[in-house]
Amino acid sequence: MPINEKIALGEAIKAINADAKYTYLEDDIDTIEWLNDTAPVSKEDILAKQAELQVEYDAQEYARKRKEEYPSIE
Repeated sequence: MPINEKIALGEAIKAINADAKYTYLEDDIDTIEWLNDTAPVSKEDILAKQAELQVEYDAQEYARKRKEEYPSIE
């Protein structure tokens, strides 16, 4: 994922329920359709997890930039 990219809804859903089967359009939470008897996850829980993952991702920006600038000598 490029720097400053938004965490996708699918990443948040999979972080909550790795076995979830779903579909949605254009990262629009209102278009989520739960498939194969997957128990629905609330929009609030998805958005909270998405925000949590975004904070974690953003916190690692320095490490990602540093890795690009100073590759491993291995």
